[in-house]
Amino acid sequence: MRGDEARLYPSIEPFASGRLPVGDGHELYWELCGNPEGKPAVFLHGGPGSGCGPVHRRLFDPARYKVLLFDQRGCGRSTPLATLEANTTWHLVADIERLRTHFGVERWMVFGGSWGATLGLAYAQSHPERVSEMVLRGVFSGRKAELDWFYRAGASRLFPDEWELFLAPLEEGERADPIAAYRRLLTHEDPAERGRAARAWTRWEARTVSMRTLPVLPVDGTAASAATLAFARIENHYFVHDLWLEEGQLLRQAHRLSGIPGVIVQGRYDVVTPPITAWELHKAWAGSQLTIVEDAGHAFSEPGTLKALVAATDRLAG
Repeated sequence: MRGDEARLYPSIEPFASGRLPVGDGHELYWELCGNPEGKPAVFLHGGPGSGCGPVHRRLFDPARYKVLLFDQRGCGRSTPLATLEANTTWHLVADIERLRTHFGVERWMVFGGSWGATLGLAYAQSHPERVSEMVLRGVFSGRKAELDWFYRAGASRLFPDEWELFLAPLEEGERADPIAAYRRLLTHEDPAERGRAARAWTRWEARTVSMRTLPVLPVDGTAASAATLAFARIENHYFVHDLWLEEGQLLRQAHRLSGIPGVIVQGRYDVVTPPITAWELHKAWAGSQLTIVEDAGHAFSEPGTLKALVAATDRLAG
């Protein structure tokens, strides 16, 4: 096995899976993995709009954890795919609670990275009595400065070549506000326009997410996968609406996490969600532990980050 794979638990299959209607025409795909009598945990995937996969099951000791993984509204195996209606942060917070009560869980560990960390914070601050511990990676709190860093001026200065490709689908006059401009393209009536925009939006994130060399992703072409369209449309939808959060809300309300043990894992050279937000959260959250991985960017799959995440779930298994 490669070095990063060696730090994960072996591949497993769910012991149960299904679909849960949550209203507004949405059905969520869910799966339970590990030990049916184990410590309850819920895994919150990133994006918004990506979905969970088999590798995420391997972050938890299957002998000690009972892990719920699910695809959030509109993405992965949930339906309808790529829909933006009734799809907000607070719909997803309610969905997590609906899943918790559906499975009869009193309290559980919340694990989330990137957007999953954002959603985890929103959930835990709304329902602190339902959270036993938290493991967060690549913390993103949705503040304007964080969005501006990645979609205006910041990351663009480190990746000027990729930034040029990201702006290419936009009219010259639209480029001062790429998030708003991409909204027009990702909701365009022409499927070819939507596909071109989805590929360019997704490539920008994919090429900046890791310190390691990644495959070159296409920008032009005639088709985009359903998963690419769902990811780009949903992520842009959330960012256009400032994630339905008040400015600075999640850091301002970090005191609500008091008493909840937390581990924050952050790549030193994370270009997508720079370490300042993880640092500020750690300082505001009594009882949290911050691990800065010196040789990592944003991707959870980087070896040092994987090692820290598995160490965290092992330590908190109880």
